[in-house]
Amino acid sequence: MNLDLTNKNALVCGSSAGIGKASALELAEMGATVTLIARDENKLKKVLPELPIKQGQTHNYIVADFNEPADLKVKLLQATLQKNYHILINNTGGPKGGSIFAAEVSEFENAFKMHLICNQILVQSVAPGMKDEGYGRIINIISTSVKQPIDGLGVSNTIRGAVASWSKTLANELGPFGITVNNVLPGFTATDRLTDIVSNASKKMNKTEVEAEAFMKSLVPARRFAQPEEIANAVAFLSSPAASYISGINVPVDGGRTKSL
Repeated sequence: MNLDLTNKNALVCGSSAGIGKASALELAEMGATVTLIARDENKLKKVLPELPIKQGQTHNYIVADFNEPADLKVKLLQATLQKNYHILINNTGGPKGGSIFAAEVSEFENAFKMHLICNQILVQSVAPGMKDEGYGRIINIISTSVKQPIDGLGVSNTIRGAVASWSKTLANELGPFGITVNNVLPGFTATDRLTDIVSNASKKMNKTEVEAEAFMKSLVPARRFAQPEEIANAVAFLSSPAASYISGINVPVDGGRTKSL
């Protein structure tokens, strides 16, 4: 099985922590030269030296805030003038929790901008280079909510579903150029966002956070939360030459929690 990413360039969004960071580390370990992208430069500076360096890799980073799509577009133009990217990992922190009925219109607008609009800008920036190279892997880290909406995440459920449909359409259009497009759907994963979800759940259930966490784990057949590295393993495989005929799919990595096939 060919998992070698030597001489491949990867752009990994949200890579200052959590699943994004774990994905960047794994891709670098497989030989890719990685460009980190996030809004907090101090965090990026800490992650950069953690990336494995072998076979002449020269990793770097881009500081960009996905609340500012126009600025993101300019910075991506500068980056793609310097190199072609073979791998794009779209990964952005989810919208805050809450019921869909109570959500402000602005919450939907901001989430749409951060997730779908910025994803579109990213793809339009890197796809020409992927076409030139005859190799492209676009992986969107979204949510199991595209298969089964999650209570209390109204805006997120809506926007994640939009990204999933966008991704499937994109896979059909880019397939003839050797570019695959897939979605990874993490379940409960030990990140800062999960800490917030557990806290909110405890308040809603009128239980301690320990009790809320235990209940959430009971919903997972594996009876535990995932580690970011376990999500990154799926991302890395889909980025590899071995996944060349896998495109347009949703891959739950959730310990079996999603009830649908």
